[in-house]
Amino acid sequence: MSRMWVKWIFQALGVTLLGVVNASAQYQALNGNDWWEPGADRSLPASYVAPNESGITMTRLANGPMATKGHPFFTPLGRNGRACVTCHQPADGMALSLKTIQERWDASQGRDPLFAAIDGSNCPNLPQGQKASHSLLLNKGLFRIARSWPPRDVAGQKIEPEFTIAVEHDPTGCNLDKTHGLNSREPQVSVFRRPRPVTNTRYLTAIGFDFEPKNGLPMILDPKTKKPTSGNLMADARVLTLEAQARDAMRTHLELMGQPDARWLDAILAFEQQLTTAQSFSHKGGVLDKDGGQGGPDLLARAIAGELQSTARKPIWSEEFAKWQSAPGASTQEAEFRASVRRGVDVFSKKTFLISNSGGLNNIPLGNPLRDGCSICHNMQRSGMDVAPGQIDLGTTNLPHADPSPDLPLFKLTCKPSAMPHPYLGAVVYTHDPGFALTTGRCRDIGKITMQSMRGLAARAPYFSNGSASTLRGIVEFYNRRYRIGYTEQEIQDLTNLLSVL
Repeated sequence: MSRMWVKWIFQALGVTLLGVVNASAQYQALNGNDWWEPGADRSLPASYVAPNESGITMTRLANGPMATKGHPFFTPLGRNGRACVTCHQPADGMALSLKTIQERWDASQGRDPLFAAIDGSNCPNLPQGQKASHSLLLNKGLFRIARSWPPRDVAGQKIEPEFTIAVEHDPTGCNLDKTHGLNSREPQVSVFRRPRPVTNTRYLTAIGFDFEPKNGLPMILDPKTKKPTSGNLMADARVLTLEAQARDAMRTHLELMGQPDARWLDAILAFEQQLTTAQSFSHKGGVLDKDGGQGGPDLLARAIAGELQSTARKPIWSEEFAKWQSAPGASTQEAEFRASVRRGVDVFSKKTFLISNSGGLNNIPLGNPLRDGCSICHNMQRSGMDVAPGQIDLGTTNLPHADPSPDLPLFKLTCKPSAMPHPYLGAVVYTHDPGFALTTGRCRDIGKITMQSMRGLAARAPYFSNGSASTLRGIVEFYNRRYRIGYTEQEIQDLTNLLSVL
C-alpha cells in the first residue's frame, strides 16, 4: 500500500497524517497487523484506523489521544503477562480476530501471554508448547470459559439447577479432567467462546425495557447498585455491569491475585466508555461518514437518547445508509455496491419469514411460528443489538440446529422431573454450550446466548459465540438454513455487503 494512497484515505476520512492523531501508529496499522503489546509506551490516537478484508475499521476515543504507558487497560496486572488489551485489540475493533491470533502464534512461537494455559489452551493440563493444545483458539478464535457447577447467581450464591449435566464428547479432555472437570474438587463446566468487543458501550449498557420480556420476569438488578441492567455484556450474562466484567476478567483471564485497585477500575471504565467503533471505509463502496453521518463511526458516536425505539418508528439501518447511497462523487462500481447495501437494509428490515422453536422469542406471547424478520431481534438503532434485554436460543449451540462441531465438547442436559422441560427440545437436550443456563440453572435457558454487537464486524472474524461462522456470508447462510428463509443469491450478497460496512 503506497504512502500516497494511505494519505488519500486519511484525508477522505477527515484525518491528517500529522498532528494529534499519531499518524505513525495509524500508518503502521494500515500496513499490516498492529499488535498492541501489554505495557508498551504508545499513544492511542483520537481516531485509530486499521485494515480488514472489507476495508478499514475506525475506533474513536472521545478524549484522545491517550498515552497507554501505565494505563491499567494496557498494563499487565495479573501473573500471566496479559493486559485487557491482549484480547481487545484496537486493530480488531476492540476484540480479537482469528488472523491476529494466528499471527501472534507465529511471531512468538506460542509464547505470547495470549496463549496462557488458563484459557488460551484447550485445557491447562495439556503441554502448552504444542499447537494442538491451543487448537480451538488457533482454528476458531475460542477461549476456554470455565463456569462453576452448580451455577452461582450474580451475588455468588449457589443455585439448585433444574437439570443434570453429563459429558457426551470431550475432545479437549478438560470437562473430564480430575483437576478442571465436572468431577474435580471444585467442579467446572468448560465451554469455548469468542471474546466480545469492548467498545460502543453506551449501546451495550442501554436499557430499553423496565422488565425482561424474553422470560417475562423482572429486570435483573446489579447486586451492588440495585439498579436494572441491560444483560448485553456477556454471552451468558454471568456479570451485569462494566465494572463486574472488568473484575471478572482480571480474576480469570489475567489471573490477578487479590482484589483490583479501585483506581484501575475507574480508569478502565472511563476508557471503555469513550470508545466508538465502526467500519469507516469500504473497498467496494468508498468512504463512510464523509460530511457526517453516512453509516460510520460519526453517526454511531452520537448520543443514544431517543434512539432505542425499534423498527416500529423507522427501519433499522435506514438513516445510516440512505445518504451514503445518494452521495455524489461515487464511481460506477461504488454506486452499484452502495445500492446493494441499501437493498440489504430493506431485506434486513422488511423481509419476513417464519421464526420457530427459538427459546426466548417464540415462547413469549408472540406465537410459534412467528412471522417476522431480522429486525425483530436486531432492532436497536445504530448498533443492531436488541432493545429488549435477555438471551435467545437461535440454534448456534443446541442440537439439532447447531453446525457440526466435532472439535467442541458436547453435553447432555437432562431436566429433572420437577422442572418444566425445554420448550422446544424436551427434557433431554444436547448442546455444545448451555449458555445462559450456566448462569440461571433453568431448563428453558439452555443454549440461550446474548445478542452480538453488529458494529465493526469486518474487523473480528469468526462470528457467533462459538466461532461457527467463519465469514460474514456464513452468518447469513446460517440463518437461511436455520429458519428455511429461502433467500435468493442476490439477497444473500446484499445482506453480506450490509454486514461488511457496519
